[in-house]
Amino acid sequence: MLPLKDNVPTRTFPIVTVGLICANAAVWAWELHEHWQRAVIRDAFYPCSVSGPCVGVAAQHHLPWYEGMFTAMFMHGGWAHILGNMLFLWIFGNNVEDALGHVRFFFWYLAAGVAATALQTFVTLSFAGPVAASVPNVGVSGAIAGVLGAYFVLLPTASVLTLFMFLPIEVPAVLFLGFWFFYQWLLGDLSLLEPTQGGGVAFFAHVGGFVFGVVTIRAVTKRRPLAPVYDSVGALLTQQSRPWY
Repeated sequence: MLPLKDNVPTRTFPIVTVGLICANAAVWAWELHEHWQRAVIRDAFYPCSVSGPCVGVAAQHHLPWYEGMFTAMFMHGGWAHILGNMLFLWIFGNNVEDALGHVRFFFWYLAAGVAATALQTFVTLSFAGPVAASVPNVGVSGAIAGVLGAYFVLLPTASVLTLFMFLPIEVPAVLFLGFWFFYQWLLGDLSLLEPTQGGGVAFFAHVGGFVFGVVTIRAVTKRRPLAPVYDSVGALLTQQSRPWY
């Protein structure tokens, strides 16, 4: 299922969300210029940097874990990776930013990425062995998963216009995001049982980020987001604003 837009307006322009998208795009352009495989090997996050041993390329060079954790958060492994992540960030990030405020949202977003990386690292080091721990991790999916968890709590009654089997349909946010989380959890469990089935995706980073968003968002929210907006038959509207109450 591919989200296209939601029906929740914002009070202010989402400058941090747009800035993060621009930053990710700029880093991706730099990766392409540097030949992305070489850039990933050099500046990604390696779980083995937390607790070795590192093997293969990671044994020759890797950043300290406290640096790689943040550089990797702005890097991606392919066009589909970055385009999918930025689409989710644009659709769901603006409303979470509106609820937190710009500065608080930025630091909370980074914290969500750290929490996601921490869970994925724990799972990798505990269950996957040195080879898997020496695979470079890149992507901002964990931080965006935190945004999805926050949206799940703040706006469960919103609707998400979703492309499903090439048809646009409206799906309640609570169902869209709940299914997304269940799917990540299921694939994470399967990747533990059969690592080759994971396709290199850090599913537990998604799980960790989402849970972080669900657990922390109430404590950091400054104001409720605006209410979802509907027309007379319940279809999505675009940019009309009205207060929560």
